[in-house]
Amino acid sequence: MMESLPSRTALATSLMRALHSRFDPSPLFDDPWGDRLVPEAERERMTERVLARMDKDARARALQGTNTVLDDFLLANTALPGVVIRSRYAEDALREATIRGISQYVLIGAGLDSFALRRPAFSYALTIFEIDHPATQTMKIQRIKECGMSLPPSVHFIATDLTNDDLVSALACSCFQKDKKAFFSWLGVSVYLTRQANLATLRAVATCGAPGSELVFTYMDQAEFAQNTSQSPHNENANLVAQTGEPWISGFYPDEIINDLACVGLELVEDLDGKAMWERYRRASTTLGQPPASLHIALARVGKRYW
Repeated sequence: MMESLPSRTALATSLMRALHSRFDPSPLFDDPWGDRLVPEAERERMTERVLARMDKDARARALQGTNTVLDDFLLANTALPGVVIRSRYAEDALREATIRGISQYVLIGAGLDSFALRRPAFSYALTIFEIDHPATQTMKIQRIKECGMSLPPSVHFIATDLTNDDLVSALACSCFQKDKKAFFSWLGVSVYLTRQANLATLRAVATCGAPGSELVFTYMDQAEFAQNTSQSPHNENANLVAQTGEPWISGFYPDEIINDLACVGLELVEDLDGKAMWERYRRASTTLGQPPASLHIALARVGKRYW
């Protein structure tokens, strides 16, 4: 991403969550804050980019209803089902973790996640650590203030660029307790990092989290990056985000993910591809489509240490 600007994908996914909440007759995820955290100026810039991609006739038709251009584009985006389901899955897993006594919640690449605003009763008993790029986090904090809201002191913002810094160092500068189990979420991030950076982050989770800590993360099937996948339903979306300065870089092979995790000290609990994600969460009245099969969400657990 561009160093001085908030993440474009963080802005888009925040709007997607809100749009799903408003337009789906049976939403899987309720995020009324998704719109409010995105400044109007950013919405206007995003609308301009959508219009610029259209041919002359399509642009003329779209301009007759300018207020819906961005909404229509995002609602039709192939990434939307995965964005919604991964958010629901992560908070379902978090709920189960809290039942088992986990009280620390770390959001790696938090973006414009609104958990503490949406679910104050749920978040009250948690110590929350939001980690993200300084530009994205600064904008988010400012928007919360502009909306006349404040977060409890149990929410800690940690501004860091994990492409240059590491998770261990970032958490070491906070009140995070390594001797207590934690729940980590890392959603929609790994595809933008190199394999080495992804493995380093997974290793850092295993290092920071006490045994029994859990991690929910998304990844793309590495086969998606092969030359013969140009017709993939995700290919157009990959091109779009690359144009905003956030290109897809790498994924994992699903049949190797168990070993990849084991090598860094994590145990795979569950791995769902797009089809399995949709089968778990689909509802008869929902308009949500099926995420591409190449998208995966996984739940992993920090294993016992022998050192």
